[in-house]
Amino acid sequence: MIEILGKTNVDFMSKRKIAFICSGVMMVLGMLALVQIARGAANLGIDFAGGTAVQLKFDQPVRTDEARAALERNNLGGVEIQEFASGNKLLIRMKTTTTIEEKVADRVVAIFTREFPDRKLDVEASTEIGPTIGHKLQEDALIAILISFAGIILYIAARFEFRFGVAAAVATIHDVLAVLGLFYLLDKEITLLVVTALLTLAGYSLTDTVVVFDRIRENLRVRRRDGLETIINNSVNQVLSRTIVTSLTVVLVLIPLTLAGGEVLHDFSLALLWGVVVGTYSSIFVASSLLVVLPSGAGKLLKRG
Repeated sequence: MIEILGKTNVDFMSKRKIAFICSGVMMVLGMLALVQIARGAANLGIDFAGGTAVQLKFDQPVRTDEARAALERNNLGGVEIQEFASGNKLLIRMKTTTTIEEKVADRVVAIFTREFPDRKLDVEASTEIGPTIGHKLQEDALIAILISFAGIILYIAARFEFRFGVAAAVATIHDVLAVLGLFYLLDKEITLLVVTALLTLAGYSLTDTVVVFDRIRENLRVRRRDGLETIINNSVNQVLSRTIVTSLTVVLVLIPLTLAGGEVLHDFSLALLWGVVVGTYSSIFVASSLLVVLPSGAGKLLKRG
């Protein structure tokens, strides 16, 4: 592995209070976002709020302002319209409380057929989700995230010890909340694709944390007289170059996806991009520091090591 930083000797543990303050702000914002999502007050996608998404392809271009005006004239206002860079395609998304039987997608097609008779259209995709199904998807997504956190604790507890599992779980929760907080601030839609990104992020964050924990455990066995803070500092410095190179490699892939991946991949890649950055930070400052501040952490870990 390329050592872009060389040998470092940064006192990470001395900066844990500042890191905890920063992390606390991100977690509070993330919990606020979580509460708003549970209340239905956040910008939920049609996967969770219920609604309709129709992707249309025209033989001639239709501007978004023309499409929006046509829908508003027919009492279908408050829609989100995305225009694709090529192909004369429009993606019409609207959050509604209508039932599936009303076939909102058919109404949209009928409106465009009537308003633009000289522009032939084809329906490439159509999705309608009722509010009841959206609520069920919210519950399923929450259960999936909770199960992943429980699995993280059990895995780390079995591989290391319970205290390591708690630290890893808190760091992972921290990363997920940081992404939710950012999306809430930017008023981004929370969709199933974003939930997929969060679960992917949980796995990445765990992998990054395990690398640091492995080195801490190795040094605990041979350098216990150095004191826990010194051992953790040395361990993090030893794997710092590897951690940065790994994260940078992922970031270099996600940046072009975020900037030029199109409407479908933008939010997914943005969630992963921010999550990788925060996950790298949490592996260094949050997960490792928690081993020091957890009750009886220093004495028990040194004794066990």
